[in-house]
Amino acid sequence: MCVGADRTFSAATRPAIEGLKYLTSSKVEWNDDEESLQASSFSGVSKTGLVYNIFVAVFCSVGSFLFGYDSGIIASVITFDYFKAFVKNPGNYDSLSGAVVSTFTGGCFFGAALAGWTNDRFGRKRSIQLGALIALWGCAMQSGANNFACMLVGRIVAGFAIGILSMTVPLYNTEIAPPKIRGFVVGLAQQMIGIGFIVANWVGYGCQFLKNDIQWRLPLGLQLIPALLLFVGAQWMPYSPRWLLEQGRDEEARGVVYKLHNSRTAEDKAAAEREFMEMQQSIKAEIVVRSRRISDLWATPAMARRTLVAVGVQVFGQFSGINVLNYFGPTMYAPLGLNASQSLLVQGIYGAVGPITNFFFITLILDTVGRKKPLMFGAGSFVVTYSILTAIVASFPPETSTNHAAQRAGIAMIFMTSIFFSVSFGPVSWTLASEVFPTRTRSIGTSVATCANWAFNVLFSQVSNLAMNNVGWKYYVLFIILNAIDFVIIALFFPETKGKSLEEMAKLFGDDIDAREVLGKQHGTEKSDLEDKHVVEHVA
Repeated sequence: MCVGADRTFSAATRPAIEGLKYLTSSKVEWNDDEESLQASSFSGVSKTGLVYNIFVAVFCSVGSFLFGYDSGIIASVITFDYFKAFVKNPGNYDSLSGAVVSTFTGGCFFGAALAGWTNDRFGRKRSIQLGALIALWGCAMQSGANNFACMLVGRIVAGFAIGILSMTVPLYNTEIAPPKIRGFVVGLAQQMIGIGFIVANWVGYGCQFLKNDIQWRLPLGLQLIPALLLFVGAQWMPYSPRWLLEQGRDEEARGVVYKLHNSRTAEDKAAAEREFMEMQQSIKAEIVVRSRRISDLWATPAMARRTLVAVGVQVFGQFSGINVLNYFGPTMYAPLGLNASQSLLVQGIYGAVGPITNFFFITLILDTVGRKKPLMFGAGSFVVTYSILTAIVASFPPETSTNHAAQRAGIAMIFMTSIFFSVSFGPVSWTLASEVFPTRTRSIGTSVATCANWAFNVLFSQVSNLAMNNVGWKYYVLFIILNAIDFVIIALFFPETKGKSLEEMAKLFGDDIDAREVLGKQHGTEKSDLEDKHVVEHVA
């Protein structure tokens, strides 16, 4: 006769128990001093390990290069005479050219939405390869389109791919980066967006001189090269160690952490082990309480705050108007007195300004001053630049004014907007949106934030060309108002996340999971079960 009930553990609980066994059996000294813990997460990474971290992040960011290239090249393509002839509808060209841009961004929205699931199911590495494979399909359709409908379908497919990559690249870089330089590593995604934009602008400038359909087919087809490189080369990228821990592949995760640290000396191995143990205890504790519901993003006040910060920083990045400048820059230069060729030349120069500024910012400033101050600086700066641009275009209309100094000042304000974006929302938005979530909701949270980015990108890309042609300078007033609101919200509600490990974000947002307490309870339950089992066997 049995006097005890046999208990079973779920598949989600067993990894936590195994993690506890390892933690309790390993000779690891727990350090409760926050500053020491932060230092250990970075100082033990060897120089070779840092080089490897950065190399992997740069290669992964080829996906961001694709994003930047497409954003830049379409601004040139929609101004080409042979592309206009291909569309065959001059009366509705403004609306149709807007559709060429917005179908791409619409595809990005749905790609980013799917990426939340693929990143959890197949991992960050495989999701990047999936995005690259779909990009090959979409870019081939655009370059080889035999009618406008085929072009739009190709834009949607390519957008779907970029949506996956735009969400996954910063997520992957976040999870492999040492805390002390996470801003720099994740900021490389924005850097590669900018480099893609530079390449696209100068390719577009050169292709305007071609005299047949190759004028627009060639620049669109060149996207196949980085897409193929990423698809093949990603095979040699390591898996995210945090994703491996979620899958119960702990030894593989430990191997990746050691590789990222280039752990050859005893000191390097000790630092890598400390980082792995911190990572493991936090993630194993989260597994016990994990669910995959989207409602988890607002289930508690702390999670709701995380979600609002991540979504807010992505939406506010769109309120900067930067993608309006990127997509329709040559169109915006016309009211400032430039012809089509001059507009493309200026756009090419404009494209180089942001990435150069961004490089110095992520290298020297971002991980020093943090996230919040640059965001406030950016929002305040946009209010100033758009105010001046609005005043110039309203006071000196190019169709009636010959004030070349005013026109040059207007162009300067567009350049200054790009510079200010590159030291604020450009690198910070991708970093902040991917680092605020705990591991259990990081994929779906980053996906939702990126979807919000693309939703507003669709909105602005569809209406901007029409707005600039119909209401002119009054359209810029919208960006003055939006950025003034951004400034106040960021100042009041955004936290500072500089230097925090991903596992320490819980304490910052007030929903700290005490990993040792959670795992300790599970260990106590396991011990009780073993005692019950012993009693049953003894009675039997």
